Amino acid sequence: MPETLLVSNRGQITLPASMRKHLGIEPGAALIIEECCGTLTLKPAAVLEIEHYSDDQIARWDSEDTLDADERKRILDKLQRK
Repeated sequence: MPETLLVSNRGQITLPASMRKHLGIEPGAALIIEECCGTLTLKPAAVLEIEHYSDDQIARWDSEDTLDADERKRILDKLQRK
């Protein structure tokens, strides 16, 4: 279902309501635009919440770490092989 969109003098486009509804795009949603061979593609972007940890939280986790050095090395070596 091709649609013709107009670009405003600020470079903005309006997505047709029927397409927004069909794709579940809500106001404020993040989209990714890609250009390939002269074709523009828009797709919904996944937005993930990032947690920030304090130095105290990290220090507490480190103090609770009960792996011995050999076990830690074995696990890290295994992870690096993947």
